[in-house]
Amino acid sequence: MSHQALGTDTRPAPGLGRVATQLIRLYDDAEPLLLTGGETLAPVDVAYETYGELSPARDNAVVVCHALTGDAHAAGHHGDPAAQGWWDTMIGPGRPVDTDRFFVVSANLLGGCRGTTGPSSHDPRTGTPYGLRFPAFTVSDLVTVQRRLLHALGIERPYAAIGGSLGGMQALQWAVDHPGELAKAVLVGVAPRLSAQNIAFSAVARASITRDEHFAGGDYYGTGRAPATGLAVARMLAHITYVSDQALERKFGRARRAGGEGFEVESYLEHQGAKFVERFDANTYLYLTRVMESFDPFADEAAAAARLRSGGTGFLLVSFDSDWRFPPAGAREIERVLHAAGSSVRHEQIASPWGHDSFLLPVPEYLDVVTKFLR
Repeated sequence: MSHQALGTDTRPAPGLGRVATQLIRLYDDAEPLLLTGGETLAPVDVAYETYGELSPARDNAVVVCHALTGDAHAAGHHGDPAAQGWWDTMIGPGRPVDTDRFFVVSANLLGGCRGTTGPSSHDPRTGTPYGLRFPAFTVSDLVTVQRRLLHALGIERPYAAIGGSLGGMQALQWAVDHPGELAKAVLVGVAPRLSAQNIAFSAVARASITRDEHFAGGDYYGTGRAPATGLAVARMLAHITYVSDQALERKFGRARRAGGEGFEVESYLEHQGAKFVERFDANTYLYLTRVMESFDPFADEAAAAARLRSGGTGFLLVSFDSDWRFPPAGAREIERVLHAAGSSVRHEQIASPWGHDSFLLPVPEYLDVVTKFLR
């Protein structure tokens, strides 16, 4: 999940400066994308950004995989230095994903709404947006498209894949599906599968969207109306799960709004919901939450272990003690399977008061651990 976090912004300077998003067509009618469910999809365009320089040996690529509501713009800015990418704390010169050393690739996911083909894209068969007719897909499909982008950029074997939440799920799935391709994988705030509680939160968020009076069965594009209220409420609910009780108490406590009508924490959540509606598509939210729920790379643990055993990927797992959405127990379960497969794996549980959002914040111990692992 990519989200505006509660913590103080103390990112180092200088960063990357101005960057640009690019667009590439990776699949077309002559060669459509074959999804794990058996359906095909074409065309498939992908929005992406790159930072740093690809080495002559093409062996220094690091793939940044974004979370539920992220996009390709992971670092730097698009003209406004105050509007940095969502993982600017992690990426840049001298930062953990050091652009003086690595060639960094960050793409908007399949099914996205920030340049990559998704439910809001036009279906060439009808000339209208797909809406809920967009085919279902999985984390493995996200990885397939990521790999296709790398191949288009002339990269056969990336040095590392790194991501938090859904991003970390992609890095793990990549190592399972394509053993030997990643030298290193960094999984931050990840579980091997969603718990019933996590599924329940997503179910309520989806219900908020689909029961909005303007949802129109997913065909709200071009009507001048959208399920903005439902999407905003879904975001408000989800955002509570991204932070800890300690973080909310520290920032807001029981402080009242000006005038005494309601609490400051209410204003904060309403602000998060309103900002989210401006940049995200409700149907993409529905699809990507389902993608997260389908994630279960160890469903056949013996088969997954056998594949991992042949791969040689080194893993860093990072969890945060206050993350109750994806608690450290999930990382320990992944660690157990990886150890059983003979993988090189290190799990660091970091103390942070900020909950799941910690993966987006400049928590010094966390950034230091990632820096040392990648170097």
